[in-house]
Amino acid sequence: MTVYARGAAPAAGELPPDATRDTPGAGHLPPAGGPAPEGTAGSGRRGGRRVPSGWLPYALTAPAVIALLVFLGYPLVRNLVLSFQQLGRTEMISRKTVWTGLGNYTELLADEFFWTVVTRTFVFTAANVVLIMVFGTLVGLLLNSLGGRMRLVLSLALVMAWAMPIVASATVFRWLFDTQFGVVNWALRTLGLDGYEQHNWFDTGFSTLAIVTLMIVWASVPFVALNLYAGLTTISGELYEAARMDGASNWRIFRSVVFPMLKPFFLITVFLEIIWVFKAFAQIVALNSGGPDRGSETLPVFAYIEGMAQMNFGVAAAASVLTILILLVAMSFYFRLILKQEEEQ
Repeated sequence: MTVYARGAAPAAGELPPDATRDTPGAGHLPPAGGPAPEGTAGSGRRGGRRVPSGWLPYALTAPAVIALLVFLGYPLVRNLVLSFQQLGRTEMISRKTVWTGLGNYTELLADEFFWTVVTRTFVFTAANVVLIMVFGTLVGLLLNSLGGRMRLVLSLALVMAWAMPIVASATVFRWLFDTQFGVVNWALRTLGLDGYEQHNWFDTGFSTLAIVTLMIVWASVPFVALNLYAGLTTISGELYEAARMDGASNWRIFRSVVFPMLKPFFLITVFLEIIWVFKAFAQIVALNSGGPDRGSETLPVFAYIEGMAQMNFGVAAAASVLTILILLVAMSFYFRLILKQEEEQ
């Protein structure tokens, strides 16, 4: 073994003579200033695998981008162009293109019925989202408190309700609220309530939208409940025990423990539900086709009726463009809330 004088040390970049014998792998150290060995931070590898570079990431994302451009981008552009044209029965037969500029938009914005539909859509969306979040949260908390077997039974029931096709569920609800043979009328008569002998639940737009709301909430609660339960499993039980030792009630535990920790979940879920409910179409059409007297139309149904029933495709295209713009403006405030939440974290 080589002994160095006190205060003396080997020169920079020089190893002691016995370092190659005592240190495993020391004999393979790279020279000073040389390239880093494979697997280090400067090698372009992560976890033993080379990070994709060059054209590979673009090649992997190209199919998705092309699909979006073909199946979403082109229809949006075509719809925007159509909104500046007058296209009805006459134009379709003569195959003439009649440009109206902003005429379709000014016609819609001056139409009182259009603004009635806009107001109805916002109220309908708000009522549905509130009910979905409240009942979904309650069912999710119930899932977290149940035993294994009952949790499995309830989870299966929720998945079956969530997986049922819209047309099938609309058929079931039409039968439940049928005028002559409906189960709801029969149950109310059995309870001794008067006025429900062949009561027509689809006689007004309000009652029609109330049934649509019931169907949408019934089909949307499973999504919120199951995802909330998954989030609740990530919260440590020690937090619940500490809160109970401090005398906190169940409501205080939810407000001070559960909600703060799952706030990102609630934000993104509300965001998704607003989009899904705002563009609800099949439920309204399948139940009563936007009737009676167009009293249950929302913006998507309004655009469909204007185009397919009234054969006024230019106005229908303008209505769909305004629907997208209204949704973007309404959601911009929510985007700001989500971004602020991310900055705080």
